[in-house]
Amino acid sequence: MSTDVVVPTLGESIAEATLGQWLKKPGDPVKADEPIASLETDKVAVEVPSPVAGTMGDQVVSEGTTVAVGALIARIENGAGAVAQPAEAMPAPAATQEQAVEDDPALSPSARRAVIERGLDPSKIEGTGKHGLVTKEDVLAAAAKAQPSSAPAKAGAQDPAQSRAPASAGAQGGSAGPERREERVRMTRLRQTIASRLKEAQNTAAILTTFNDVDMSAVIDARARYKDLFEKKHGIRLGFTGFFVKAAALAARDVPAVNASIEGDEIVYHDYLDVSVAVSAPNGLVVPVIRNADRMSFAEIEKTIGDFGRRAKDGTLKMDEMRGGTFTISNGGVFGSLLSTPIINPPQSAVLGMHRIEERPVVKDGQIVARPMMYLALSYDHRLIDGREAVTFLVRMKEAIEDPTRLLIDL
Repeated sequence: MSTDVVVPTLGESIAEATLGQWLKKPGDPVKADEPIASLETDKVAVEVPSPVAGTMGDQVVSEGTTVAVGALIARIENGAGAVAQPAEAMPAPAATQEQAVEDDPALSPSARRAVIERGLDPSKIEGTGKHGLVTKEDVLAAAAKAQPSSAPAKAGAQDPAQSRAPASAGAQGGSAGPERREERVRMTRLRQTIASRLKEAQNTAAILTTFNDVDMSAVIDARARYKDLFEKKHGIRLGFTGFFVKAAALAARDVPAVNASIEGDEIVYHDYLDVSVAVSAPNGLVVPVIRNADRMSFAEIEKTIGDFGRRAKDGTLKMDEMRGGTFTISNGGVFGSLLSTPIINPPQSAVLGMHRIEERPVVKDGQIVARPMMYLALSYDHRLIDGREAVTFLVRMKEAIEDPTRLLIDL
């Protein structure tokens, strides 16, 4: 007797997904609610749990297949006496390694696939995800470090001179230069959606970017003075993004168009601020939403951002957490960016780009002094937001960051 496994409900307006990876092979033992496959939607990866305990049976669809909600994708053979199916086409050493990887609970779904493809030992990879979970980024970093020494030692590898022969034959003058390789990787559904939405934004909106810089001295001093007390009381570090979310909430009250959107021939103004915060995930950048950020405390904002960051690495963000958003904040500074022109996230009309903090000479009271400065970039839809409004918004942001007391007394 077997139990069907179907594509679960993926959320409002999402009717299909791509089967990104099988996490179990036919014949593998499966526990109830244990993930057996990973689905890629337009926004996030979703694991499909087994409805019952038993043995992995037929895999009805292959990796990379587009499947609709409710479609049959696999069968679970019920009962402890289910007979494991032999892995006919899998050589014994590879099957042994893959089984070990599949059974490793410290790997995210995308990391499992990357480990198997690159033949790495997961026990030697340090995980940076929640509770030490190994992410795809960790695997890629480990593979990059191991590449120079591991390439010559691959068991059963073809003789280097023979493997390069076809390429050398076509080289000018017959010279045997370094081997040149190419790798073709199918774009994930998430990456395809990101590409489509960014291009849509450029084709639809009249995007313009304006800049300002901000002296971070006051915020840095405030963090240094209160960070230990803050973490002790709230259990979370006091970061920079919380200050910018609060400052954006104040600035949006003075410039409501920045928090508005265009629908047809109407402008929709929001009396709430739902901030999309760009965070890094193994398969690309995702933008979960801080709901009602204008009504949240610093601690609530920092806890929400921290939770989003951890679950983005783990691949456990929910699709409902990606929807909506009336304004976006993207912090390229964590990657070392000095300046950028971010692209808006439709149907939003503006995005704030934060950048790295570095000491630069500025004039204060007639003296040239070094100050920790950050460039701010506001990209906006010029169909809705005028240049004066964009500049005013950034000036309000600058005033609040350079004098954080304004955030407390609502100025």
